Amino acid sequence: MADFRSALYLGMSHDHRGLPPWTRLTKGLPAALEPPDGSQALSWQLAKILGFESATLATSTFHLFWDLFGVLANEPIAIYLDSGLYPVVRWGVERVLKQGVATFTFPTHNPMALKALLERDRRSGKKPVVVTDGLSPATGRTAPLPDYLQLVRERNGYLVIDDTQALGILGRNPGTANPYGHGGGGTPAWHGLEGPELIVGSSMAKGFGVPLGILTGNSRVISQFNSQGSTQVHCSPPSAALISAAMQALAINREQGERLRKQLLNRVLRFKAGLREIGLNSSGGLFPVQTLKPVIGLDMVELHDRLTRLEMLTVLHKSVNKQVPKLSFLLTAHHSTLEIDQCIQALQHMSGLTRPRRKGQTMMPIERRRPAMA
Repeated sequence: MADFRSALYLGMSHDHRGLPPWTRLTKGLPAALEPPDGSQALSWQLAKILGFESATLATSTFHLFWDLFGVLANEPIAIYLDSGLYPVVRWGVERVLKQGVATFTFPTHNPMALKALLERDRRSGKKPVVVTDGLSPATGRTAPLPDYLQLVRERNGYLVIDDTQALGILGRNPGTANPYGHGGGGTPAWHGLEGPELIVGSSMAKGFGVPLGILTGNSRVISQFNSQGSTQVHCSPPSAALISAAMQALAINREQGERLRKQLLNRVLRFKAGLREIGLNSSGGLFPVQTLKPVIGLDMVELHDRLTRLEMLTVLHKSVNKQVPKLSFLLTAHHSTLEIDQCIQALQHMSGLTRPRRKGQTMMPIERRRPAMA
């Protein structure tokens, strides 16, 4: 069976037999009263990897964003949402709507539209909080974070980023030979960004294989989150098992991360090249979520069902407009070249298409979109 449904992009799975041991799963105390064992050491390592002053943990990104927007709303703020934002972050924003916090939406990855909204509201006296995903897996493009950051910096605001998809994959100093960059610190590191205006919330569940929420930012914001966050007081903190797995994930990243990212890139390149050879294409850039582009006469639902009967598991989902079914393949560093080639062969057989690769055809790197400012 070849499974192309898992978002464990680097292949980290953390068998319990290999984890650092713990003496108790939980202290029975909320994090606001006393942090769980190992959490402070883990937070310090995460802050260093991501390039921030401080970091803290949350049981999930739902807990994280629920608390974060509740804390930020203690100041007079207005929230500006990128329309492509992931639902979990929106749930956190919905919490503060009942407190009367003004919320506006702008077209995804469009700093010009955002600037127009901020200019319109410049006399409101509210601190702008711009919220976006760091990377869109549908396109493989990062958000125009440098432009967003410039806009909030000019207005003494915050840029809140959900970087769950990119954490562990993208990192600092990307180049032609290594479009993912180094270290796995996420999209701010990939863009070379830093500053007290940045607040990044992520799950380690994808690149690092640990369902644990992490928040990074300046020390003041993290301190307020730890002391004022509702779930930090009323919910159980991350368990010792999750903290142990996260420590192991960071150790693997130090020792094998660059090799795993290179292997993942090679799998993506092989998959995309194979598609081109049989006359198909995919969206997603070089990100490991690859979605087949529509082909006249090729029914994605039927294709998904036929692949499933061959024990080749894929993700069938709705498009943005929720009208056209999409078929996606989630690639990981642990997929073998044989699995990739067998998938391409199955697609060729089912689609009945073939087209030789053009001489000199090359791949485009993950796109760093930086639209010009007005």
